[in-house]
Amino acid sequence: MNAAHLSLAEHAARLRRRELTAVALIDTCAQHHARMEPRLNAYKTWDGARARSAAAAVDTLLDQGQDLGPLMGLPVSVKDLYGVPGLPVFAGSDEALPEAWQAAGPLVARLQRQLGIVVGKTHTVEFAFGGLGVNAHWGTPRNPWSPHEHRVPGGSSAGAGVSLVQGSALLALGTDTAGSVRVPASMTGQVGLKTTVGRWPVEGIVPLSSSLDTAGVLTRTVEDLAYAFAALDTESQGLPAPAPVRVQGLRVGVPTNHFWDDIDPSIAAAVEAAVQRLAQAGAQVVRFPLPHCEEAFDIFRRGGLAASELAAYLDQHFPHKVERLDPVVRDRVRWAEQVSGSPRFQCNK
Repeated sequence: MNAAHLSLAEHAARLRRRELTAVALIDTCAQHHARMEPRLNAYKTWDGARARSAAAAVDTLLDQGQDLGPLMGLPVSVKDLYGVPGLPVFAGSDEALPEAWQAAGPLVARLQRQLGIVVGKTHTVEFAFGGLGVNAHWGTPRNPWSPHEHRVPGGSSAGAGVSLVQGSALLALGTDTAGSVRVPASMTGQVGLKTTVGRWPVEGIVPLSSSLDTAGVLTRTVEDLAYAFAALDTESQGLPAPAPVRVQGLRVGVPTNHFWDDIDPSIAAAVEAAVQRLAQAGAQVVRFPLPHCEEAFDIFRRGGLAASELAAYLDQHFPHKVERLDPVVRDRVRWAEQVSGSPRFQCNK
């Protein structure tokens, strides 16, 4: 089988059987980066030399029979909101944040304890506040599926999905407040997961919305996503990786309004086909109208709660950056001045 098509689990198994070296895997990623990065612009910071040194250390440990975890030796790109020791954090802005932001938070620490190898920091929309993936300071990554046109890759984890298509990483760490993992995963043909608020720690990650932010992952397949999630999710609990969850009996809610308005027919067909596959596998599909979508979406389009929380964060920590923000981000932050903290409507549970 072509190594490019191996799953994370298969790569990990080959590393442990010593059929593959971590150095060879990193070298392959670096070759993809060197060939495609000048055009695709996935990375704010590429850390190839340190990644190769880390891979050599992984090989030494594996040769000695030492296994530090399921992500050991696997190449990972990290969104440029996360602190990674020795790498600057720009958060998509025009200058690096203070060095204190380079400290690893709990999630990066989990990755590094397993000797997962960070290959670099991927581009983000400035302070993660946007869904297209654009960045006026550092340029917008190119969607790899459009070789002749510069099409957006989705955001705000703009470089994350691109890094996976590029082949310079096999797993990408992103963040998601209102789609910032799921949108780029969708637009670059990858798989993305927004974790439940509070499930994974967000310390060590530059915030957008303290109420809504979550860490998330992007992978090439659902199988890889399950592998990465288990590796990052269970380590702190000291538990073995959970067994796969059966679809039988799960309840899946499908809204019947708003989300289907003006939808491209091919997308509607793909979503409906996925719903039917879940139903055939034993899931209970419940279709229902979701109230107040239009009101909520109107607020969301102008920035919503995230605008207010980012404005407060910038005022407290980086007031000098406000006038230098990407114009699209700056306009949404300024809209926060018009937002009331009082709820306009009540949503029944």
